[in-house]
Amino acid sequence: MIGKYPAKLDDKNRLFVPAKLREELGADFFVTLGVNCGHRCLTIYTATDWKLLSDNYNTLPISQKGAATSLIFMNAVECAPDKQFRFGLSTFLLDYAGIGRDVMIVGRAGQAEIWNSAEFAAFEQENLTPEKLLESLEAIGL
Repeated sequence: MIGKYPAKLDDKNRLFVPAKLREELGADFFVTLGVNCGHRCLTIYTATDWKLLSDNYNTLPISQKGAATSLIFMNAVECAPDKQFRFGLSTFLLDYAGIGRDVMIVGRAGQAEIWNSAEFAAFEQENLTPEKLLESLEAIGL
């Protein structure tokens, strides 16, 4: 998934799935707590990626199943967009990420993220430097 898509949360805490992400996300997907470079956001997982995440969690010994890992599952919501491609989010998730009416949905390779628009603008400004871009390119082998 790639790109960034401005969106607005409606009065029923629903977001519209951007057309370019609909096929990649599929009919059902999962949204849970997320973090990117110390900034709170929400992470969207496809059903396939969520199953992999769940399977990996289930293979961990009990000693490695910490509270933070459990919180990812406890606060997740399964989303099945309606005919207008809208999906709902819990108040807890919205509060966690500081999401109000204005939202930015961004692609992040195999996942997508949902951000408060102002927080995303700050994140982008903070990280949009030649040095940080070079670090990112080197980290992914380019």
